[in-house]
Amino acid sequence: MNLGPQRIVCLTEEPTEWLYLLGEERRIVGISGYTVRPPQARLDKPKVSAFLSAKIDKIIELRPDCVIGFSDLQADIAAQLIRAGVQVTIFNQRSVAEIFSMMYQLAAMVGQADRGLQLIQAMQRRLDEIRAAAAGLARRPRVYFEEWYDPHISAIAWVSELMGLAGGDDCFPELAREPMGKGRIIADGSEIVRRNPDIVLGSWCGRRFRPAHVLARPGWREVAAVKTGQIFEIKSAEILQPGPAALTDGVEQLHRLIMAWGAAHG
Repeated sequence: MNLGPQRIVCLTEEPTEWLYLLGEERRIVGISGYTVRPPQARLDKPKVSAFLSAKIDKIIELRPDCVIGFSDLQADIAAQLIRAGVQVTIFNQRSVAEIFSMMYQLAAMVGQADRGLQLIQAMQRRLDEIRAAAAGLARRPRVYFEEWYDPHISAIAWVSELMGLAGGDDCFPELAREPMGKGRIIADGSEIVRRNPDIVLGSWCGRRFRPAHVLARPGWREVAAVKTGQIFEIKSAEILQPGPAALTDGVEQLHRLIMAWGAAHG
C-alpha cells in the first residue's frame, strides 16, 4: 500500500534534497526557486516559491496533498494555503538534533522510515568521527561565521553547533541561540575585532562572499584570521539549509578548514 502524501510541494530546499536522497523524488510536484540541491531538481520540478513569498494559485493548481515549509517565516504562506484547504506541514528545526528529527519525521511521512534511519545513522557516525578527530587539536581556533555583512549577522544555532563539533569555538555563542537573523546582529563591528577570530567564514545568504570586503574593514588588519589568511567562503546552500547539506558537505568543509588550521598551529 502506497501511504503518505503523493503530491508534495517543498517551499525550501532541504525537504527536496532529503526526498531525493530517500528515492522519493517522484512525489515532489513543486519546489522553491532557490533550490540548488540536488541540481536535477531544478530541471525536473516547477518552481513555485521564493522564501518569504509563493505563487499560491500555481501551488493550488498542482493539487498537492501536502506542502512542506520551514519556520514562522513562512507562516503567511502556510495560512493562505490552509485557508484554501491545502494540508501544510511546517517544520521549525534550528539545531542539529532538530534537523535529524525533521528528516526522520519526513522519511516516515513518505513510508521510508527505515531508509531514513539508515541515512541518519550514517551521518551521525560521521559526525562522531569528526568530533573525535577534533578532540586531538592542541588548541581550538576561535571562529567567526558571518551570515550577512551589512549589518553583521553571526551563526545560527546549527552552524554554531557544527563549528563546535568540528573543533572550533564560535566567537558569538550567545547569539547562536537567537532563532531570527535580527537577533544575531552584531551592531558594533569592533566587537568582532576585539574577539579576534583565528578563522573567518563567510556565507552571505546566497550572495557571493567577498574576502576583500572583509579586509577593508576598519581595524581588521590586526585580526588573527586576516594576518594568517584564514578567510574562507562556505556557500550558503551547503551550510545555511537546515537539512542534509549542512550535516554532510557543510560540516565536512568546517572540519577540513579547522583541522588544517590546527595542523599549522599545533
